[in-house]
Amino acid sequence: MKKTYTFSNSSVDYYFAYGISHLKEIVDGSNTILITDENIFNAHTKRFKNWNTIVLKPGEEYKVQTTVDAVIEQLIEMGADRKTTLVGVGGGVITDITGYIASVYMRGVKFGFIPTSILAMVDASIGGKNGIDVGVYKNMVGVIRQPAFILHDMALVNSLPEAEWQNGFAEIIKHACIKDVKMFQELEANSLKKYQSKKVLLCELIQRNALLKTKVVQQDEFESGDRKLLNFGHTLGHAIENMYELSHGQAISIGMTYACHISEKLSDFKQTERVTALLSKYGLPTYADFDKVKAFEILQKDKKKAKLEMSYLLLEKIGKGVVKNIPLTDLKTIIESL
Repeated sequence: MKKTYTFSNSSVDYYFAYGISHLKEIVDGSNTILITDENIFNAHTKRFKNWNTIVLKPGEEYKVQTTVDAVIEQLIEMGADRKTTLVGVGGGVITDITGYIASVYMRGVKFGFIPTSILAMVDASIGGKNGIDVGVYKNMVGVIRQPAFILHDMALVNSLPEAEWQNGFAEIIKHACIKDVKMFQELEANSLKKYQSKKVLLCELIQRNALLKTKVVQQDEFESGDRKLLNFGHTLGHAIENMYELSHGQAISIGMTYACHISEKLSDFKQTERVTALLSKYGLPTYADFDKVKAFEILQKDKKKAKLEMSYLLLEKIGKGVVKNIPLTDLKTIIESL
């Protein structure tokens, strides 16, 4: 199924439930370079046959400028020009890096994504945010630029380890919390095992999440309002993610737990236990001991900070997220009291 969605100055073709074998119908194979990591390449080697491919080391620690520089040198060696298309085949790290490189190489070349993880399918590949980390500061450098296409090959999720499934479901639960109470109820009624065994159910859930995020981004592409809701759990989550080498899903899950408690204090939220029960059901952590002083220091460098306030994403109720500007002095007191 192909669907096209229009953003402020571009449109993106979504190919849901396609195979990577259809890629040759979308791009010119002779002038396309795939960017992937060793894990994906080794698990799906046959799928890369006859494609020009750059293979990176896997992991968030490689989502940095030195990797970008190395890839750009390879692109120059391979003769990549302004007509070249780059295709990121991988999880969120690969899609973030590919989009960023494509945006700066020769001032911008065409790019597309084949997300291979649940997390990348429902979140990282959608919305045009591309970037890299600087030290402990996640996504500190980057651009907003939409891919030309996103292709979902559901066979690629078969090789995912259990932790990667949990990682992706953290973002699915986040979407349900901020925008979709019916989806929250469906997640409560089902389980990870059920989604793993029933591919049609999984396919529908992934499409529903991809479209939910797409619609939020269409209304607010450059994050001046509603798009901030997508950061629920991310403000504190990002601060502790690199401090403790947590996976993205684990960090966001802990971030959502504490965002619920902040919501209790500031927006009269009363369903924290229901949210934490759902996170636990999908194998995600909720409460954690962390260095609150250090976390607050990192959090102050967050991109959502403006002068002496932080835009914080809270819940009024399940399915209804709200953006509240919290003075940093108040936020420091709240975080220390968690």
